[in-house]
Amino acid sequence: MRLGVLFSGGKDSTYAAYLAQQHGHELACLITLVSENPDSFMFHTPTIAVTAAQAALMRLPHLQVATRGEEEREIQDLQKALAQAEVDGIVTGAVGSVYQATRIQRVCHELGLHVFNPLWQKDQLELLDELINEGFEVIVSAVAAYPLDKHWVGRRIDEAFIKDVRLLQEQHHINPAGEGGEFETLVINCPLFSKPLVLGETVVRGAGNSFRLEVRNAPH
Repeated sequence: MRLGVLFSGGKDSTYAAYLAQQHGHELACLITLVSENPDSFMFHTPTIAVTAAQAALMRLPHLQVATRGEEEREIQDLQKALAQAEVDGIVTGAVGSVYQATRIQRVCHELGLHVFNPLWQKDQLELLDELINEGFEVIVSAVAAYPLDKHWVGRRIDEAFIKDVRLLQEQHHINPAGEGGEFETLVINCPLFSKPLVLGETVVRGAGNSFRLEVRNAPH
C-alpha cells in the first residue's frame, strides 16, 4: 500500500513511518502541516522547518501545507493537505491522544484513505526502549511542563533519559514519552536516513518551564 506520512520530524511520526515500511508498505511522501500557532491543537511546531532536511535524508517527496493553527479550521487544512497526496492511506504517530487520532481518522474516512497507526496505545516506556533498540537518535526539541527546564532541551533519549522520565512519571505524573505535550522531540538519525542530520548552530529560548530549540541556519 502506498502511504503518506503525517510527518512532524519527531520520534513518533518518524518511528511510525519506519514501522509502516517494516510491514511492507511503500512510503510515498511526507506531509507536514506548518502551523502559525506555536500552541497548535493538532500539530507539532518546534523545529518544524527541519522536516525539509529530514525528508531529503529519507529521499522522499515532502508536501508542506501552511495552517493558521485555529481549532477545527486546522482540520480543514489537514483535509486539503491529504487530498493533494496521491496515496492509499496515511501513517500517523498518535500514541494516546484521542483528540488527534479521532480527527485524523475522520478526515481519512471522508477522503477514502486507510489509516496506519502502529503506535496507538503503546506503553510509553516500551516505546522509548524500542527507539533505542532500533537505532533511532532522538533529542528533545522543546519542554512545556514542570519540573522540566532548559537543560532538558537538546538532551538525547538514551537509557539515562528513560530512567529520569520514569522517575518524573512517578513523582510528577509526567507522560514519559511526552504524550501529554510535556516535551517534543526531533529525530537526528534513524534507519530511514541516508546519514545523520546536521543541525549546525542552535539556540535555546524560553522561560520558566517552557523552552524551545531554534535552528539558526539550514540543517543538512
